[in-house]
Order: sequence, then C-alpha cells, then structure tokens
Amino acid sequence: MYIVLIAWLYVTVMMALAEASNSNGTVLGAIVTLVLYGLLPVGLLAYLMGAPARRRAIRRREAQSVETAALVDPDAGSHASAAAKGNAVAPMRKEP
Repeated sequence: MYIVLIAWLYVTVMMALAEASNSNGTVLGAIVTLVLYGLLPVGLLAYLMGAPARRRAIRRREAQSVETAALVDPDAGSHASAAAKGNAVAPMRKEP
C-alpha cells in the first residue's frame, strides 16, 4: 500500500517541479499541482485503505477492556450476586 502512495507522491513532486521550472509555469501553479494532485488524493487513499486496520484495533481494544473488566469485577454480569437474592434485611442496632 505504501509503495503506491510513495510512488504517486514522487510523480506529483516531479509534476510540480516541471510546472515551476517551465517558462510559462509559476510557483503557485506548482503548489496547487502538488496539493490537488498529490497530497489530497494520497491522504484520502491512505485514510480509506487504513480503515480495516483501525476497525481491528478498535475491536481489539474493546475485547481487552471487557477482559480486564471481568478480571477486576467478577460480578460484572447482569445477574444479582448471592447476597442480594434473599429477603433478609440487615438488623438495625440501637444506639448505646
């Protein structure tokens, strides 16, 4: 993936240099050529091609957070703990 992006950036830099060094070309035209033909498409392509890797990283982080939550709090499930199942009420103490 990166070799294609690097090659395309090389081509656009050469296009910008040709634009700037031409007798009818300008430096502003070279900058516009570099940005519109090089940086914007490469940035968009890198973002789109990196989406599956970002998705995998998010899933991995979520799985790790679930595992650590289960290790830290064993009663993290949706069931009530054993102490809360009975009808027992804690007795109140009278003040001395």
